Amino acid sequence: MLYGTASNLSQQVLRTDVAGMPLEWIDYREAVRLYHNEQVAYACGTRLYTVFGGYSAAGGHRSRVDVSSIIATEGTSRGLIYVRDQYVPPLNNRTLFKRDGNLCLYCAIRFQTRDLTRDHITPLSQGGGDVWNNVAAACRRCNNHKGGRTPEQASMQLIAVPFTPTYAEYIYLKGRRVLTDQMQYLLAHIPRSSPIHARLTGHLSENETIFDEI
Repeated sequence: MLYGTASNLSQQVLRTDVAGMPLEWIDYREAVRLYHNEQVAYACGTRLYTVFGGYSAAGGHRSRVDVSSIIATEGTSRGLIYVRDQYVPPLNNRTLFKRDGNLCLYCAIRFQTRDLTRDHITPLSQGGGDVWNNVAAACRRCNNHKGGRTPEQASMQLIAVPFTPTYAEYIYLKGRRVLTDQMQYLLAHIPRSSPIHARLTGHLSENETIFDEI
């Protein structure tokens, strides 16, 4: 039996290794499986939901698992630091738009995800690549105006410099709904020089829960 509100049940759990390095987002089913298999070394953050199992034949006590918003799991992560240093996240529109805060990087207006497009700063037709450092969120109007030109050729200017997210930043970008305690945890692993660090520090200072953009 599972206790929790509907919103809680959809809430992702942040899984880390025993050293505290963020690994991935998991749902409550996977979290319960890790608890059941005794692979959870420790937990922190807030309690999201409680799962009740069967009764013990010996003592009559019912099994219970409290699932927290952040869980550290057993196992080694040898080589993971090297992999993270070399890691280039896969590029997709959802994480791109979230990297740019759902702003059009040309007109600086915030849009809903469905109204944004992926712009290649140096167009593919001019040798530009479909890579993080050459793409920006752009509204349809700005993208259509720019067309197959560079910003300089179109007399347009970017309001921010595109960048490749780090491993920890990409985990944040993949999160559907990031709670305040999860964000505080991830923030410790995001470079202070990152625009995402500055943006989220501002959110946290206002004591807000961070939600993905619609």
